[in-house]
Amino acid sequence: MPPRRKFGYVRRLPSGRWQASFLGPEGERHTAEVTFPNEADAERYLALTARQLRSGEWSDLRQLGRRTLRECCEAYLDENPRVGRRWAETCRRKMRLHLGDLLDLPIAQIHAPTVRAWHAKQRRLGKSPSGTAQSYRFIRSVLNVAVLDEAIPKNPCAIPGAGILKAAERPTATPEQVAQLIEAITPRYRAAVVLAAWCGLRRGEVCALRVTDVNLDEGTVRVHKNWVELLQAPVRFEKDPKTDAGKRTVNIPPHVIPLLEYHLRTYAGPEFFNVGLDGHRARGDTIYQAFVRARQEVGVDMTFHDLRHTGQTMAAAAGANLADLMRRLGHSSSVAALRYLHAVEGRDKEIAQNLSRMAQTQSLTHLYPPPSTRPPSGPSI
Repeated sequence: MPPRRKFGYVRRLPSGRWQASFLGPEGERHTAEVTFPNEADAERYLALTARQLRSGEWSDLRQLGRRTLRECCEAYLDENPRVGRRWAETCRRKMRLHLGDLLDLPIAQIHAPTVRAWHAKQRRLGKSPSGTAQSYRFIRSVLNVAVLDEAIPKNPCAIPGAGILKAAERPTATPEQVAQLIEAITPRYRAAVVLAAWCGLRRGEVCALRVTDVNLDEGTVRVHKNWVELLQAPVRFEKDPKTDAGKRTVNIPPHVIPLLEYHLRTYAGPEFFNVGLDGHRARGDTIYQAFVRARQEVGVDMTFHDLRHTGQTMAAAAGANLADLMRRLGHSSSVAALRYLHAVEGRDKEIAQNLSRMAQTQSLTHLYPPPSTRPPSGPSI
């Protein structure tokens, strides 16, 4: 007759698998979150649990499972070092707009059918596909942490392809339209359009540029900071790019250097290359509003960020390969980027020359008169 077990209880289920349970310190029975293929595995689970109880390492994981999804989301946003304030703001907006049906449920009660029902309701109500996909990816990441914490046995987000959304093709402008946008926008923000379209800078990078970052003798612009403005709070701050690839030096196409020289003489501040009427760093929203007026005048339907996509497309047309584009635009991509980034060394200046040749028919010289000429008038902000 086998010896009587001193700790815990195991039993064989009708399915043929084995279940293990034990009495916790509070006298309440705890059942293992998973079942086991054989009795020996169940016994090993109980032996490990007994050691944890004796050493004081055991904790009631059911308490973690009783936390609501809202609590887990907030903990994820507060504790994950990879989550920046702008992304946290975006995730909290997704929580408010898309995840209301799930937020107040204990995570132990969120199962695969629960997530499928939420996802189907999103589609049925005609909610934004991109918002739904982004929300799904967010809660999947949150619940992955819950799995690691052993608060739940597995992630209930198991809908194939639910977090994938093929992005719509972004619009691009022609070199002629870029010239028209430069001419139409408020003169002090022409340099911002040039830097976005012809050099591939993000709006936050444009706002963060110092005068010392723009070397017009060498024809280069150094990108090493990003300016962030939260959408739903009066919070603004400067930070490093997300990746090392974001820190880069970009060669300026020669045909726009005279415009940047004129901007430096006429509009740049003591510290920042782009400033507002008050002499302080130009705000991203101010530049965007000026761009909106310009695009309406020109008749193009695109965002300011699409200028960067335009620059990528024109650089590709000028002969840039994938590695060149990632280097020029500050993109990072695991293996491919690390393998090929070295290939662009020495080629960026050639790309800049080719970009100017593409635009040689679009003369911009009338936009940057010599230093003795008064700055052109234009709408103010």
